Amino acid sequence: MHFDFELILTLATAFTGLVWLVDALYFAPRRGKAALPAAPEAENVKGVHREPMLVDYSKSFFPVILLVLVLRSFLAEPFHIPSSSMVPTLLVGDFILVNKYDYGIRLPVLHTKLVNVGEPKRGDVAVFRYPGDPSVDYIKRIVALPGDHIVYRDKTLYINDVVMPRDDLGAYTGLDAEDAELGREHFGGMEHEVLTMPGRYSNEGEWTVPEGEYFAMGDNRDNSNDSRYWGFVPEGNLVGKAFFIWMNKDVYKDSSLWRRVGTVIH
Repeated sequence: MHFDFELILTLATAFTGLVWLVDALYFAPRRGKAALPAAPEAENVKGVHREPMLVDYSKSFFPVILLVLVLRSFLAEPFHIPSSSMVPTLLVGDFILVNKYDYGIRLPVLHTKLVNVGEPKRGDVAVFRYPGDPSVDYIKRIVALPGDHIVYRDKTLYINDVVMPRDDLGAYTGLDAEDAELGREHFGGMEHEVLTMPGRYSNEGEWTVPEGEYFAMGDNRDNSNDSRYWGFVPEGNLVGKAFFIWMNKDVYKDSSLWRRVGTVIH
């Protein structure tokens, strides 16, 4: 069962705000008028003026829920990494923050863009709603932009007929991957680490990215369900840019994971 926290948060904000507004405009004035004849008796006045429990809770929780909704919808949202498709950049169990502002301000739930602040860049680690099932969030690296021609062959990436060079860093000795080779791939002015597995098949081919869509791949190249298999990411499916690791769920099992806390994602 899919738990849509964004929808629940939006409904809770609307409900508590509506209860507060209706009470302030209609019921609170009536309670005030009803209390006037009882003015000489302070105890009765207090009883008449007492707010219903629903109103009291709504007034208390509405500002808090609204603040969480605004922060989560427009600034930053936490996510949990459930798979190894982005190893070595992200490990299973990482908790990350995603910048919701960089790719435009969108309405919660409807995801309609209100303000076009910016667009993804090649090399961004992005969270998006999986085109095959928008209720599922995926995280991959944006490797090609609208209009780009991309080729993936012999575990090598070409963008617009230019090879993305990869330095061989030897056998990978980290977590969440076995029998993998570590490499450093160069994307123009930036670089990031990737994994490949000698002898393991991964989908090869060439694609031209349509307007308004993006091509995404996992850094664990031979163990990633990405655009090579299911196609492009529509601009409307973008959620935000991953930028920070704030926790890993296994830090108490493996103390070495503490060093990941506070890591900036590249």
